[in-house]
Amino acid sequence: MPKALSLKYRPSKFSDLIGQDSVSQTLSLALELNKVSHAYLFSGLRGSGKTSSARIFARALQCDKFPTSIPCGECESCKSALNNTHMDIIEMDAASSRSIDDIKDLIEQIQYKPAYGRFKIFIIDEVHMLTPPAFNAFLKTLEEPPEYVKFILATTDPLKLPSTILSRTQHFRFKKIPNSAIATHLKRILGLENVKFEDEAIDLLSRNCGGSLRDALTLLEQSIIFSKENVTLQSVSSMLGALNPSIIEEFFNNILTKNDSKIDELLLEFESYEVENIIDEMIIFLKNKMLNKDSKYHIIIIDRFFRILGEAKNMLSLNAESSFVLLLMTLKFKESLNIEELDKMIARIEQEILQHNNAPNLQDSKNTANQIQHIESTKPIESNNPESSINHNENIATQDSKDSQDSIVKSKFEQLIDKIYNRDYMLGELFKKNYSFVDFKDSTLTWESKANEKDKEILKKYAKVIKELVCEVFGANTKIKAANLPTTQDSKQPNNEPEIIKDIESIFPIIDKKVFRDENRS
Repeated sequence: MPKALSLKYRPSKFSDLIGQDSVSQTLSLALELNKVSHAYLFSGLRGSGKTSSARIFARALQCDKFPTSIPCGECESCKSALNNTHMDIIEMDAASSRSIDDIKDLIEQIQYKPAYGRFKIFIIDEVHMLTPPAFNAFLKTLEEPPEYVKFILATTDPLKLPSTILSRTQHFRFKKIPNSAIATHLKRILGLENVKFEDEAIDLLSRNCGGSLRDALTLLEQSIIFSKENVTLQSVSSMLGALNPSIIEEFFNNILTKNDSKIDELLLEFESYEVENIIDEMIIFLKNKMLNKDSKYHIIIIDRFFRILGEAKNMLSLNAESSFVLLLMTLKFKESLNIEELDKMIARIEQEILQHNNAPNLQDSKNTANQIQHIESTKPIESNNPESSINHNENIATQDSKDSQDSIVKSKFEQLIDKIYNRDYMLGELFKKNYSFVDFKDSTLTWESKANEKDKEILKKYAKVIKELVCEVFGANTKIKAANLPTTQDSKQPNNEPEIIKDIESIFPIIDKKVFRDENRS
């Protein structure tokens, strides 16, 4: 009976592992130098090679040619290990055997020496699934096992492991396998299987496996059957329900040429696919254009498109209606092309300023002689005083410095709004609508609120997030306060706090009340 591709092409030595060079090298050297630890922990994404590495390592330890990093595959130990029948290589699935009783059984087995192997090796998969009592019972044995016992633990979630377990093992982190390495491996297997294929189809398969080689081999086997021994881009796209990359390219080309009728047709076609997948394919397409430096896709245009796609992803995470998100995203794509490039805008503004400064003022020309004569005749004595001139220049410099500082602070407030948008699009809209910048001095940010009761309730839920972003932009010790809005004489209440302070405090309870009260008294 034919084997599945994931089993047929499972690595049998460290050199067969894909995308895990550092792990392979370290384990190989440990075997060759006979510097083997009593316990190892392999963590990483599913299908990244953890269990395969554990089996190769165990087989090398039991091989008759030990110390070696390459099991011979000919001795009885290697053959029985390959067939998963070696009595001294015990595999345990912690997802199903996770209780303290299971660990007690394991500890009892440890008391007996190997039947015929060099070591007694325990491979515990998904070790993070053990219960807390089981972990506690396992600690002492894991720390000081008999010299003939080796532990190899594997997990997809090392963060769930107690620190006491992590400190007792050598931890090897298996990386996510790059798409390019997966594609190369799949092409090699298709060559061995004598199956025709298109490179674009293999690239699409490698992108849809999430960095897991086992998932990639499963998809490859499925695509071979579906496409009848000829793996094409069309067949793989149809099998996966994925959007053909050529349609994405056609969509962006029509965006750039502003072909609205064709864009509408493509939007109808997009409705057959998941919007999340469409956005992911668009990101990959733009990334490739940026790396290939396509002249049609200027870096500023790509940057704008990326921002729009990011906003669309945020909206989908808030359960926005997918077809609306897709339409809004398309409209933003088209609108972004109407904005001039930043460098062109700067050059144009500089040119306009220069022309304005050089333009002759006819009225001033007519009165120049009279003005000069009048100034000479009425020139005050103080004008000859150098101190007066210095004070005048200092006032001008101070005003310029203040204007520059105000501009910088206002830009920081805009930066704050952008950060809130990036964190949560809807929250950014709400914040921008209700808050306007007033002043920033002495580590205190002053703004004006126009929030109604409904908006206040929403903003109150996100007060901690907004405060965190304020401190990130303006500094860790920044306080927030409200501007003192003008009130009528009849509404003044000298013994009570202003309503605006209560308003802001109801939304941001973490604000220092003393700042408001002192400011109000002044």
